[in-house]
Amino acid sequence: MPFKPVSSLRRGLGSLWRGIDATRRFVLNLLFLLIVIVLLVAIFGGGVKPLAPKTALVLDLKGELVEEKAGSVRDSLVAGLSGNARHLIQLRDILTVLDAAAKDPNVNSVVLLLDEMDGGGLASLREFGAAVDRVKAAGKTVVAWGGTYDQKRYMVASHANEVYLHPMGMVMIEGFGRHRNYYRDALDKVGVTVNLMKVGTYKSFAEPYIGNGPSPAAQEADSFLYNALWTNYTAEVEKARKLPAGAIAKGIEELPQRMAAANGNTGKVALDWKLIDGLKTRDEVRALMVKRGVYDDTNKTFRQVSFKDYLSRNPPKLLGDAVAVVVAAGDITEGTGGPGMVGGISTANMIRAAREDKQVKALVLRINSPGGSAYGSELIRRELELTRNAGKPVVVSMGDVAASGGYWISMAADEVIADPNTVTGSIGVFAILPTADKVVDKLGIHTAGVTTTWLADAYNPLRPLDPRFVQLIQASINHIYDEFTTKAAIARRTTPEKIDAVGQGRVWTGGQAKERGLVDRLGSYGDALQSAAKRAHLEGDFRVAYTEREDSVFARLLERMGLSETQALNVQVKLGMLPADLALDALPAGAVAGVAKDLGWLSQVASRRQPFAAVTHCLCDIP
Repeated sequence: MPFKPVSSLRRGLGSLWRGIDATRRFVLNLLFLLIVIVLLVAIFGGGVKPLAPKTALVLDLKGELVEEKAGSVRDSLVAGLSGNARHLIQLRDILTVLDAAAKDPNVNSVVLLLDEMDGGGLASLREFGAAVDRVKAAGKTVVAWGGTYDQKRYMVASHANEVYLHPMGMVMIEGFGRHRNYYRDALDKVGVTVNLMKVGTYKSFAEPYIGNGPSPAAQEADSFLYNALWTNYTAEVEKARKLPAGAIAKGIEELPQRMAAANGNTGKVALDWKLIDGLKTRDEVRALMVKRGVYDDTNKTFRQVSFKDYLSRNPPKLLGDAVAVVVAAGDITEGTGGPGMVGGISTANMIRAAREDKQVKALVLRINSPGGSAYGSELIRRELELTRNAGKPVVVSMGDVAASGGYWISMAADEVIADPNTVTGSIGVFAILPTADKVVDKLGIHTAGVTTTWLADAYNPLRPLDPRFVQLIQASINHIYDEFTTKAAIARRTTPEKIDAVGQGRVWTGGQAKERGLVDRLGSYGDALQSAAKRAHLEGDFRVAYTEREDSVFARLLERMGLSETQALNVQVKLGMLPADLALDALPAGAVAGVAKDLGWLSQVASRRQPFAAVTHCLCDIP
């Protein structure tokens, strides 16, 4: 029989395909069988085994403290494959487990292990600390242990009944402040001109691109803000630790002498400073908890339940009248945005969905945003206004930051509640248009063409900006600022002139904003939920329903691929937007990331499709 290569290849491919298909069906059937088994166990397995008495809740928190989990499936996969998986801890989950533990008769203590907890602004940390206080008020002991406490972790730990530190550890309380990068000289060297149109004396977002240092107005505002936040921080820690007023500041001033007296022993310094109750290794804390509780012979430690396990034991209610919560965390954009971004359209859609849900009787907007698109902010504000008009109360809860666009979206609420440490205000608008006409001159590139009107190519980043176009943008920015102050005046029951006096792009703490009439009162996230429930005449243990945008896995995997910050920086250098002789390789990795972020943002502004974008954003680095 003659050999037929094509037929043999066809038969081989057919056999391979049948093998792949059989494997696929086997895997799917196996997954289906596992799901059935899990469901049967859940239905007939008798439910979750109740906790035994004298159980300790252990919060071994690893990751960044956030309002909601951010990022896409693609981001998670890439991070996991690269070994840089980002772990996130939702504030709401911490509050859930601590409040449940306060009421649980089988939980007699809580252990806080904070070494690997990162991030979290002062408002979030205050919420965490207040939840620890509620556990203590229920008669339960809270023990904190760490190898190193930075000032964020220590703010939480200070609320515990007992704070222990590893003998080789330290408590590092530094204070607040920052130095920004300024790029005027660097941009001048390569011929990049940054054209800024703004309203607001204190609107300092774009200053890094047009100057070599902060303006006097920016320094004044930053000093006022940071001093207030530092006063709040030290007062809270000193109260929690029962220290005399001024003990933190005095300790920092005397730190060189204290270190010398302790022969460089940072643990002894913290103990003498009364920031901690003792120096203990982790096994010594374990032995202490065994002595106070019950020994678990199976796990060879004290009887305990983990954070994740205890959270799963306290699932949210799914039925009944509810207060809906929409979280607005991240920069505000005009379109759709997943967790970690505030899409104007997608967030407005979530508010509309809550309004149209018959079981939802009131809505809380939880804000943790420095702002962004003015248009995107207005889309959200309008949906909140329609929700109020529909008879459903709206209460705003401000988290770490609710500034500029983050303040704009608060202006259609029955009540605005801020934390004393919330960074808010920043009522101002700007537009920024970079041009590289001097760059192309150096390269010998020329642009020319024909247009039917002067406006057709008014903003070409390779040509000088037309003064007439600048005039148009400034007029639009002025109008949007008028809209901002007018809407704020209506919301705050005052006049645009009074709003302008505390506006001008200036940021305030929540306490300062309350003094100036920009918020209704100071309080917590829980206070906002209670206020919304009361306004909706909900009594007893009402349901809290989080309204969130849900994407299919397929949609997330097809999310448009973007450049990383480091890649963005490399592109800037290659295109001549930055000189190669900046010697970025000699800078520390953290410094390079900061430069990349700043210049990546500038690049995004230049590449937007619309002629210009009105931006309501504060350059707020939360302490």
